Amino acid sequence: MLKHLIPALLLFTVLGGCTRIQLEPLPEGMTEQPPADWATRSHSLSQFDHWQLSGKLAVRQPSDSGSAVINRWKQQGEHYDLALSSSFLGMGSTSLRGTPGFLELQLPNGDLYRSSQPESLVLAATGWQLPIDNLTWWVRGLPSPAEHSRLLFDHQQQLAIIYQNGWEIRFDRWQPFVDDLPPLPARITALKNDKRVRVVITDWQRKD
Repeated sequence: MLKHLIPALLLFTVLGGCTRIQLEPLPEGMTEQPPADWATRSHSLSQFDHWQLSGKLAVRQPSDSGSAVINRWKQQGEHYDLALSSSFLGMGSTSLRGTPGFLELQLPNGDLYRSSQPESLVLAATGWQLPIDNLTWWVRGLPSPAEHSRLLFDHQQQLAIIYQNGWEIRFDRWQPFVDDLPPLPARITALKNDKRVRVVITDWQRKD
């Protein structure tokens, strides 16, 4: 059951291993030149680290495909608490709690798994390399500061693509969910070879 569980967790969760980034020529309409307000915008989003979101995700991979509901993703600093539900997860609800370097996964039957190596746990269960610690950055429309990245912006001066760890994270739609903050991602698509994870966010809330 665990094997089929973690793929859903793959909230854009999808990434694995290469730090060398090469991309020439640039996609049409894209630029590496950030807009004039990018430093201010990215600082505001990086400081937004107490929040809750809900939405849906869809996973497509060679071995399995499906969808799940993100009932709650609550972030408090570095600590995350996700509640997911779907038949894709083995029926019922599954929770995922952790911080960088630690993961606790509880299955619908109550079984609990803990690891000080989150990516190793996911890899052992699914065969996927998933840098979970980066997710709290990507979901806000930011590259993880711990890894090399390349950013592309569109003609509207909005972040369009992040290349990081060999993955391409596309920001398909942005919305002004939270007052006094720049627009936040409303739809994200993460791609690598034959893997795809799409996350649609329906609600963001600030949590103090």
